Amino acid sequence: MGYVAIFLLFICFAGLTNGSAQPLAVPAQTPPTIKSVEPSSKVGGRPPVLTGDSKLKPQTPAASKPAQAEDEIIRVDTELVTTPVSVLDRNGRFIPGLRKRDFKIFENGIPQKIEYFQSEEQPFTVVLMIDTSPSTKYRIDEIHFAAVTFINQLRPNDKVMVVAFDQRFRVLAEPTNERTKLYAAIYKAQFGSGTSIYDAVDHIAHLNLLNARGRKAVVLFTDGVDTTSRRSDFAGTLATVEETDALFYPIRYNTQRRGAVGPNIASLPGFELPQSVIVRLGHGQSEAEYEKGRLYLEGVAANSGGRMFEADTITNLDASFAGVAEELRRQYSIGYYSADATAEPGERRKIKIQVARPRVVVRAKNSYIVK
Repeated sequence: MGYVAIFLLFICFAGLTNGSAQPLAVPAQTPPTIKSVEPSSKVGGRPPVLTGDSKLKPQTPAASKPAQAEDEIIRVDTELVTTPVSVLDRNGRFIPGLRKRDFKIFENGIPQKIEYFQSEEQPFTVVLMIDTSPSTKYRIDEIHFAAVTFINQLRPNDKVMVVAFDQRFRVLAEPTNERTKLYAAIYKAQFGSGTSIYDAVDHIAHLNLLNARGRKAVVLFTDGVDTTSRRSDFAGTLATVEETDALFYPIRYNTQRRGAVGPNIASLPGFELPQSVIVRLGHGQSEAEYEKGRLYLEGVAANSGGRMFEADTITNLDASFAGVAEELRRQYSIGYYSADATAEPGERRKIKIQVARPRVVVRAKNSYIVK
């Protein structure tokens, strides 16, 4: 019996020993779990994600986006307002050698800080617009001569585009400095019906040519009378011209009356007529329509910073066009950021430029439209 009791006690002790060894396997699985967390918390230098009741919150890249977006908005909404400026003496000659400190610029009467200034001589691109409507038929030879005279004032690096308009709009020569092509383009313009000057000016103002960098101008040979425009009107095109960086130089031809046409019949019995007969041209346009045409061309010149010429009073075409070419080539360019950030798109702002020189004529835009 004694041996049996000792054998049973030995079996019980072995069973207890085997049962207590099993729980030791559980904590042995924990280290791999810890090691898999720590490396992932260091990848890319990112902090580990905190959980539970912690009040600390990690700073992620998304948290910095509002400040970046605000900077972008400021850059987009801040517009550099630029305008070409011509400074002439009383004889219409360009005054060179002016510096930034010689200019002052005002917007709606408030002084502005000049941020951009350029006075270097540069080549330019000019568009010659030739009115080929019936009303200009009797003066087309004069218009051809004037257009050729202007081209002769240009330098080799200056480029010219030639277009014609009546009821239609036609490009006769793309921008080029080859004079033989330009001469041929001027003389191949064919007459059409009607006059869509508003549509033509609007079309020119929206060309990429006039929105590109560099000095640009439009010389417009016409009487200013519109009869057939369908897409544009008087006021709308004046506003469009105001938004371009190009100078417009209308050359106005008075096509309303022609004198001394027809035979002299004043000596015939029973007739008391003047020595000449006045014939109205332009398919019956009234005095008011011709006056409206003159006012339109004056507005185009004023809104762009250019000037209008009356063809009938130009005594020396060469000198006049040489002055225009010199003005384009050597004009000043001034820019500023408006000090008033409350402007709404479409709002018109008045511009005034002063030059610290006595007895000078300053030609520049007198307003601009906020975009």
